[in-house]
Amino acid sequence: MHDSHRRQVILRDIERTFQVGEAIVYGLRNVHLNIASGEYLAVMGPSGSGKSTLLNVLGLLDRPDQGSYRLSGIETTSLDEENRARLRRDQIGFVFQVFHLIPRLTAAENIELPMTLAGILPSQRHRRVTELLNALGLADRARHRPAELSGGQRQRVAIGRAVAMEPALILADEPTGNLDQASGREVIGVLEKLNRQGLTLIVVTHDRELGARAARRIEMRDGAIIQDARQS
Repeated sequence: MHDSHRRQVILRDIERTFQVGEAIVYGLRNVHLNIASGEYLAVMGPSGSGKSTLLNVLGLLDRPDQGSYRLSGIETTSLDEENRARLRRDQIGFVFQVFHLIPRLTAAENIELPMTLAGILPSQRHRRVTELLNALGLADRARHRPAELSGGQRQRVAIGRAVAMEPALILADEPTGNLDQASGREVIGVLEKLNRQGLTLIVVTHDRELGARAARRIEMRDGAIIQDARQS
């Protein structure tokens, strides 16, 4: 395996500024980061420290003002919107604090949606949905709509949708933020299992207990990475 492919995410000299009234505010300043394929990383720091800006750049939802971002060997900063969207669809799964499920679709249909949009054949889609529903402990909830599911079940559906396209990278933004403790533990268990199966997992969280579970923890302040530590 090439070293550059093992280093799935390479950020160099990333700067992102925002104009707020008269002032220029740094969302990210001089960020360097290497993330190897299969890592489990927690990104921590107070509100406004740049965690979400970093996640948006990693997720190709936002472009840095300067610097280089290579994802699986591809320099993303020079891509046009169409190619960015394709790379995002194929490589990245998102899990948010708010589940963003479509209310009128069943659990199975919500999971299936990215594959439908990507034009994957129905037989392949249905096989993958069944596999995911079983893996997520949702087989008996396949036909339920989000309103008929608990918070933990909804987040598991959202995880199923995030990994339906078999991405290499999962970005989870406060994934347990709207859940009680038991459901939160269950959801983290699902994400960690996916990580053990080889997916790279990046979790943004305020929760110290959750942050302590990751193999590597990054602390941010004022748009900069101030600490990057391995954890046992």
